[in-house]
Order: sequence, then structure tokens, then C-alpha cells
Amino acid sequence: MGNTLAWPDWALLLTALALALPFKPWLPLRHAPLQSPWIGAMVLLPWVWWTEHLLPNGLPLHVSGACLLVLMFGWPLAVWSLLPIGLFAKLIEVRAWPNADALVSHIVWMGVVPATLALLIGLAVRRWLPKHLFVYILGRGFIATALAITATGYLAVCAHHKPDTIDLEEWMLAHWLLGWGEAISTGMLTAIFVAFKPDWMLTYSDRRYLPTARDRTP
Repeated sequence: MGNTLAWPDWALLLTALALALPFKPWLPLRHAPLQSPWIGAMVLLPWVWWTEHLLPNGLPLHVSGACLLVLMFGWPLAVWSLLPIGLFAKLIEVRAWPNADALVSHIVWMGVVPATLALLIGLAVRRWLPKHLFVYILGRGFIATALAITATGYLAVCAHHKPDTIDLEEWMLAHWLLGWGEAISTGMLTAIFVAFKPDWMLTYSDRRYLPTARDRTP
């Protein structure tokens, strides 16, 4: 990626961070049950992102966890959390302070873009589909993630972020397969957390998604 591509990535990142600030992204961390999983994500996800460089020909590894971060902590905190995740992932890879433009591009396309798309698709699911537990798990955890990751690949082509070493067909197929791969992991973890740790999911509530809980509400 050349310097000609740097300024749109900077603009996207700074815009996302600025839009998140009015929502006070730090507020979810005042909720004690979210503190431990957030710290765990900050420790684990840089190593997951680091594995991207193990793939041949610059293929992106989109098991980024960005869509799951949105479900667990909300979009504002997820976007700001991507900064240390991306930074530490690059520090692990290059063992030196990374190039700023490359770092920003990595954060934007591995995290900010799929997280934002997952938010928008998730809001559509919340608005237009029935308020049911399986709609939340399948719609927001699984389908929204798959569509967000796949759409990120198309947007990357439009933004000229596809490496020259990869054919267009390979790039699209990679995002399609990796999108569904991340959808499976995100959907599975969403189901587990909703069942056993619902307090870890900021975007979930029994009152909204469980009919019996709504019926008991006066």
C-alpha cells in the first residue's frame, strides 16, 4: 500500500473515533462483568491478528473478532479497542515500532470497517426482524458477521487495497470463506455467552429477546 492510499485510511479511522466519542466508549467498562472479558480480548486478539502474516500471498485473516467486540462491548468501545489490538499485533510481528500508515490501514480494514458494517447490519436486524433469541444469535452473531466480513473484501477492492499478488477471484473467494469462518466462531461464542454469560453481551437483554421475560415485565 502506497502513500497515496494512506490519507483515506487515516480519515476513516479518525472519523470513526470521533463519532464514537460522544457515546462515551469508556462507560461499558464501569459495568464490572464486562471488565474481565474486555481485558481478555485485549490480551488474546493481538495474537490472533498477528497470525495474518502466516498466510501466503498476503491473504487477509479476518478472524479479527471485531464483530464480536461490537456485540459484547458496543460499537464505540469496540472501535477504540481496535487501536491497542492493532498496535500490539504489529509490534509482535515486526518487533519494532510499526509504520504509522501501515498500522492505520491494518486497523481500518481488519477492524473498523467490518465492525461498522456489523453494527449497521445488526441495527437493521434489530429494527426489521422479530425480537427473538435465535434472531439475535443467528442474525447478529452469525449472518451479520458473514456479510460484514464479505462486504469488507468488496470495499477493499473499491478502495484499491487488494494486493497485486492476489487475483480478484481469489480475493473475493477468500473473504467469502473467511467471512463464514468468522461467522461460525462469532455465532458460536454469541450463543455460549448468551446462555451462560449474558452480562458479557452489552447488546443483549432478556427483556428484548426472550418473549417470556417480556411477558413478565409489568
